[in-house]
Amino acid sequence: MTSLMGTLVSRYEPYLRGLARIGMTLTVVIGSLTPFVEAQQDAIKRAGSTPVALLTPEDVAAFYDGLIPTQLRRDDIGGAVIAVVKDGRVLFAKGYGYADVEAKSPVSVETTLFRPASISKLFTWTAVMQLVEQGKLDLDGDVNQYLDFQIPATYLQPITLRNLMTHTGGFQEMVRGPFLPDGDAILPLREFLIERLPPRIYQPGTTPAYSNYGAGLAGYIVQRVSGQLFEDYIEEHIFRPLRMEHSTFRQPPPDLLKPMMSSGYMSASDPAKPFEIVLPAPTGGLAATAEDMTHFMIAHLQDGRFGEEQILKQETARLMHAREMELAAGMNGMALGFAEVTYNGIRAISHGGDTPAFHSQLYLVPDLGVGLFVSQNSQGRGSNLRTIVWRTFLDRYFPRSPSVSVESANAVTDSHELSGFYKSTRRFDTSILKLSSLTGQVRVWTRADGTVLSDLVGEYGQPKPLREVEPLRFCDAGGEDCVAFRRDAEGRLEMIGSFPHVIFQRVRWFETRPLNLNLISFCAGVFGLTLALWPVAALTRRHFGRRLQLTPACRRTRILARVVCAIDLGFILVGRALFQKLPDPALEQWTHLLQAIGLVGALGTAVVILDAVRCWADRDRWWCSKVHVVVVTVACLGFVWFAILWNLFNFS
Repeated sequence: MTSLMGTLVSRYEPYLRGLARIGMTLTVVIGSLTPFVEAQQDAIKRAGSTPVALLTPEDVAAFYDGLIPTQLRRDDIGGAVIAVVKDGRVLFAKGYGYADVEAKSPVSVETTLFRPASISKLFTWTAVMQLVEQGKLDLDGDVNQYLDFQIPATYLQPITLRNLMTHTGGFQEMVRGPFLPDGDAILPLREFLIERLPPRIYQPGTTPAYSNYGAGLAGYIVQRVSGQLFEDYIEEHIFRPLRMEHSTFRQPPPDLLKPMMSSGYMSASDPAKPFEIVLPAPTGGLAATAEDMTHFMIAHLQDGRFGEEQILKQETARLMHAREMELAAGMNGMALGFAEVTYNGIRAISHGGDTPAFHSQLYLVPDLGVGLFVSQNSQGRGSNLRTIVWRTFLDRYFPRSPSVSVESANAVTDSHELSGFYKSTRRFDTSILKLSSLTGQVRVWTRADGTVLSDLVGEYGQPKPLREVEPLRFCDAGGEDCVAFRRDAEGRLEMIGSFPHVIFQRVRWFETRPLNLNLISFCAGVFGLTLALWPVAALTRRHFGRRLQLTPACRRTRILARVVCAIDLGFILVGRALFQKLPDPALEQWTHLLQAIGLVGALGTAVVILDAVRCWADRDRWWCSKVHVVVVTVACLGFVWFAILWNLFNFS
């Protein structure tokens, strides 16, 4: 028997070895797929019986290859890049379209630099947390202790780094900047922060208002405390350990990286824009390849670890990713530097970034070990490519069960009370650009069935009806898009949307958009008709042989009143065209000249009032003339009120 077995083994030994090799290969393959299978099993548990696609490199590639090229052509976008990481490695990364449309240079994941814009802040916040864990910075200490200039004490409570990282420092929006064309003089970080210090309009820690200035301030604190230039610190302590060899905060990029920089476009069919310099650099100066961005995502998803390097301690990374600030129950909150985004019941932490040309988004799902980065080099026709990329990804690989729906509460809130107009907390309050708070107001209104609609939540240009699911929280039928309401310390309503770094405050009745736009349109109409009918009335009187019997004083005030109308009308028409291009430093002198002319017109209202008084005192004047001077006086007073309310004569 033994000899027979030996004979069989020797005869079939080559086949047995082949089977063994096949078995070992299958074991390796199955083992490599285990993380993906486990992820899908988790997704299936969440989605009930909903079938999901297998999250593999091949499937992701096939999925985006079918979606992205069509989207780029339809929306006139030059090029884009998408990168997906999973469980510490790159699952998928690919460029689409062109880095240079004219030269037909394709986008490369490894060698094409995109501008992630405000995603740069995540590097600034990571640097801050490195210094916090070293004991060199205190998240809850007054930031003035780290500066060589002082933030004025507008409020008793000081600003802290925690405030800066949750955008609750209280700063209004910066008036000048943040984008400059290549070749313009770049202020050093310290000088920029001193010269462009915006007023504070909220008490620290109370009101989220996205702040570029706050992030720039944090970057300067990193520079001061570390003793290195901000750009040098990031290169040594983040880029180098993460092997981000094609990334820089230097503007313009160094000569070695400059040829790799993607061009930026408003649309792919438009000429390329010059390199966009973002100030201050810690807020949005980064240029990086998608491959480098995957290293940064992996490090954060692995609690600060990338390969053998540890840029953050585990507890520090988890502190950054945990919810730090909650605005309302059931709504997204702020982590330290990251904003929460929820879709299909999955919590992600995210940050977006925009220059005029580049538009990007970074998503991390720590619970799933998944990260996604998307960037496009053109604004295109306005579609939100980054949201499409993210939501279709989750719908395909981590869907919510179609049986899930939102049930309405029992009308615990009078929805009509919520109707009105709301303004963003990220705004200008003390400059001429306060006018943007008028044009940017968000409307909330209700329907007879109690549903709420808002300009803030819509799809394909149409607002979605939202039903109350909890007291003061309203969601669409799928439960994905929600708004919530709360009251501030003074009892005024505030609206909270999907993005926790900004909220919307109810405007007072005299600030509402319809009232003010109708008022200024009425004023312009009165001024225009007055000037147009002035020569017509003169010709009519000459035709019928009727002369105005006016004293020299009345004649002078009548003419001056028409001049005031001309000044006010010119201010409105020219100002409307000019305002659309602000804030542009090249237009600053023209803006101040226009403001000076408008101020003369506003002071001239006194002449208009005098003309009205003299007209009504003259018994021989026609009744229509008396009505007309009253209407002109009302229009001039309305113009002055509008200009004062919206800071149009603020020369700051």
